[in-house]
Amino acid sequence: MTSVPSIGVGMLGYGFMGRAHAHAYRTLAHMMWPPPLHPELVAIGGRDAAAVGEAARRFGFERSTADWRSIVADERVELFDNVGPNSLHGEPTAAAAEAGKHVVCEKPLGRDADESYEIWQRVAAAGVKHLCAFNYRFVPAVRLARELIEAGELGEIRHFRARYLQAWGADAELMTWRFDRAQAGSGALGDLGAHVVDLARYLVGEIAAVSGTMRTFVPQRGDRAVDVDDAFAASVEFEGGAIGTLEASRLCPGRVNHLAWEINGSKGSIAFDLERLNELEVHLGGPVAGRAQGFRRVLVTEPGHPFMEHWWPAGHIIGWEHSFAHELHHLLSAIRDDGDVRPHGADFEDGYRAAAVCDAIQRSASRGARERLAYRTSEQPETEAG
Repeated sequence: MTSVPSIGVGMLGYGFMGRAHAHAYRTLAHMMWPPPLHPELVAIGGRDAAAVGEAARRFGFERSTADWRSIVADERVELFDNVGPNSLHGEPTAAAAEAGKHVVCEKPLGRDADESYEIWQRVAAAGVKHLCAFNYRFVPAVRLARELIEAGELGEIRHFRARYLQAWGADAELMTWRFDRAQAGSGALGDLGAHVVDLARYLVGEIAAVSGTMRTFVPQRGDRAVDVDDAFAASVEFEGGAIGTLEASRLCPGRVNHLAWEINGSKGSIAFDLERLNELEVHLGGPVAGRAQGFRRVLVTEPGHPFMEHWWPAGHIIGWEHSFAHELHHLLSAIRDDGDVRPHGADFEDGYRAAAVCDAIQRSASRGARERLAYRTSEQPETEAG
């Protein structure tokens, strides 16, 4: 029988993302056999003792606590998984790393670039593995797209356009922490836009300049004023010469969870729609017999396709939730092998850089001017260029 070393997991947060991450730990332990390390769900924390206690029973954690510090202090916990609200990403994650625990933190890493930079620097100085949970990097079709680009199949990349649209914010009576700047940092920009920024960086390359606009269409929810954006749109320029557009909104009736992007190169194009998660649209080559050749649909479920060795026979589709299993499997492999989280995983530097792009879009929208990016490296002050 294969013997797999275990790793104790402590989690902060128990809502939507808590369910997704807990499901992934249990799934990879059963399906991706043998797992790199066997996750043992030791402790889960949250502010509501009764609710987090119920979550511990549902998710399979041994104990629950209303104090995240007890998870950081627990010697059995070797991996700290932070899926709490944005305002709780910083101090608990950094404290866990400084206690010698590897860390994974949901996006956005911080509420702005400065906070994200501080988290990155504190965690990097601790010498532990760190992953910012941009799970869409671990969708098979997205990984296949990256492989096609790296193989030169698209030629010179010229355009990237992406949108992330949801409807739930259209309810003007709904008020959550996601509409409060002190807790969230920003609105649709950090919540949804961070994903399209990260995908732009992962698939095309570093963003050099942005021109953005933002709107708050529902300025008051119930009896509280809203101080974050409902929607943004931005044009972007990449260091490699490509141009693109990014947009996100939480006020799009009929769009429940619509993430889509397209990349055009000198030799071909690829396109993806999350609502058709197992498919990648591909156009390679020029006209055929003097006529334009359209896209063909590739069902990304063949044995040689990314991640498919873990799942079902060819042609059997997988779900959105499996992206989290791929992501955490990747992190556990890096911990076991003392390997790099990058380039396929997003580490905390990637989390900072995504936040820097989002901040630049906010500055551009405020100033009505194009913003160039000047990314900070370790222990360097950030500068802005117009």
